[in-house]
Amino acid sequence: MWKCKDCDHSYSKRSELLRHYKLDHQHYGRGHAYPCTYENCPCTCKTWKALLTHLSKSHTAQKSSQKDSFSPFKCHICNNNQLSTETDYFKHIGAHLKNHESVECMFGDCSYKTNLYGAFRTHKWRKHTPHTIHNFKPGVVDGPVGSSTVVESFESSTTEKSDDDIPSEEPSAEESTNLAQVIELKLASVLLKLEHSFLVPSAAVNELLDELQYLIGTASVPVTQRTLLDSLQNNSCIVDEFVVKDLATVLCNSNPIQAAIGKHGPLSTAWKRKAYYRENFNVVEPIEYVLERKNNKTFQYVPLLKSLQQLLNCETTLNKAIHLKEKQHPVESDKQVYRSFWDGHFCKRNAILSKECAISLILYVDDFEICNPLGTSRKKHKICASYWILGNLPPGCHSSLSSIHLAALINSNDVKVYGYEKVLEPLITDLITLEQHGVFVEKLGKTLKGTLQCVIADNLGAHSIAGFVESFSGRFVCRFCTADRLEIQDQVGAGGFSLRTEEIHKNHLKTLEENSLNNCHGVKSKCALSEKLSTFNVTSGFPPDIVHDLFEGIVPLEISLCLTVFISKKYFTLDALNKAIEDFPYKWTDKTNRPHSVPLTYASRKTIGGNAHENWSLIRFFPLLIGQKVPTDELAWKLLADLKDIVEIVVSPIQTQESIAYLNFKISEHRVRFKEVFPESNLNTISWSIILT
Repeated sequence: MWKCKDCDHSYSKRSELLRHYKLDHQHYGRGHAYPCTYENCPCTCKTWKALLTHLSKSHTAQKSSQKDSFSPFKCHICNNNQLSTETDYFKHIGAHLKNHESVECMFGDCSYKTNLYGAFRTHKWRKHTPHTIHNFKPGVVDGPVGSSTVVESFESSTTEKSDDDIPSEEPSAEESTNLAQVIELKLASVLLKLEHSFLVPSAAVNELLDELQYLIGTASVPVTQRTLLDSLQNNSCIVDEFVVKDLATVLCNSNPIQAAIGKHGPLSTAWKRKAYYRENFNVVEPIEYVLERKNNKTFQYVPLLKSLQQLLNCETTLNKAIHLKEKQHPVESDKQVYRSFWDGHFCKRNAILSKECAISLILYVDDFEICNPLGTSRKKHKICASYWILGNLPPGCHSSLSSIHLAALINSNDVKVYGYEKVLEPLITDLITLEQHGVFVEKLGKTLKGTLQCVIADNLGAHSIAGFVESFSGRFVCRFCTADRLEIQDQVGAGGFSLRTEEIHKNHLKTLEENSLNNCHGVKSKCALSEKLSTFNVTSGFPPDIVHDLFEGIVPLEISLCLTVFISKKYFTLDALNKAIEDFPYKWTDKTNRPHSVPLTYASRKTIGGNAHENWSLIRFFPLLIGQKVPTDELAWKLLADLKDIVEIVVSPIQTQESIAYLNFKISEHRVRFKEVFPESNLNTISWSIILT
């Protein structure tokens, strides 16, 4: 039996399981990999084609072991009798033809002969399709034609051939009843991917469907008619030509795809498709909330609890998630190892996440610019977006697009006017419900409670939501400690600042309220999340974001400063560096994330620009690009080497107490060296203060 790894279905043939993958698991193929059909094989494939390739390459031995040990087909040219199936036989004949050997047709009562591979295939398709094992000339089938062994081998070859694509066996009567609906759903799923995953405009989809309708319907009638006539003649059936034409017309018009995209079909127009998606795909629609009716100020919110229920009803998600089906306890060891949030102190101290199987959510907030080719900082059409991620997914899954779900879209100017407490109100309400009542997970048959693990944002966004000052030129700029700006410049060792705690933060808020101050040690207002959620702590709920702080902050700044030193000392030129970046043989994902050329304005701007992935690649490859041209005793080079070591430790998937202690040492050493090499340059205050604390 062939069992599906994502549900309880099982089938007698592998081809039936493949058809089940295609028709019943429509989420496969984008964000959800196809599992191998073999029970003991752990491999997964991102695409359908990759799965078929994997089956043909990795499991050929398993397939061949299931075949019969005899060889029923025999080559009439070289007398090779080691051809166990019809597929193997015709592959062998094809090898003769590709060597331009003359091959006589192997079917009875046919004298055709050729040495051209293409000509033979055309002849076979036109004259001998369809055919049975009884149509071969005597001697081609090495055994009695009527024997059960030969027939069984012939059937196995047919089954083997069908495995290379969507299975073609005739469905049962029960399957036939729903097959048209299944095909319609599959087509709708494909169109949904085109419109919303690949961003194909609805007008283009409509044009495609119009052309497809014509090709399947009107244009296919003559072809279908000719095929029917040939098939009837090959089986010695005489039918009136007008009857065949009517039959061809009925077949084309009754095609499930034609019925779905036809004039009155449910997928024929954009409006009908949207209605179909809502009805059949459990779409969670956004809700429009009004901020101010007079000025028509609104924002869109996608209900969190409904989206979460849909996600947790997916067996693939439940299988990957941790601490949902059962509480998982770490392996006891003398050495403390940190692999994820679940191993840390904050998780163990959380009232919900530490005591039971619970749902952990990560909120991500960031602004983006739309409809503006001038740049991302013009702020004319800036949108504030909030997303959520299931924190129970294992490390490595959080950055996948399929794991990131939209929560809300708000105009950035409206956020400044009405505040985060107002625009996040529906999200906070859902989070309160999740904490107090939970959501029912049908697949598990129980209700799970959960809470907000943390909020990820750039420093400006994090300070805005948390209620800290949003100016980083003032005295108190860090949300993790109470150090002022000058202390951060002078302090070189990690752990030298007084960390903010929940009690200290409450005292700052109390002082702020009693004395009517603008801010108290950088605190200017309450955090809506910590005020409404019982387990969320503002001092630990806004962790640093290494993308903004490290790869778009410290790394491009210090590389630009060091490049100024290298080029001024004529170790190499900017053109030589850019040529090395361009010509370097990047492999795998580095091809996509390859660094861009350093701009001419890097020195004046004090940054090389680029996004996080590009800068990460550049700091990794820097020694290979120009390391041989810089003396090893150059202080600026040692500074970059220290920075590279720090980056490697920070992005390591596993941390220990020893690695954290070594990281503290490297940071202290790096800061001392930075002040030696660039005494007149200030440290990147906010980024380094976050890393130091």
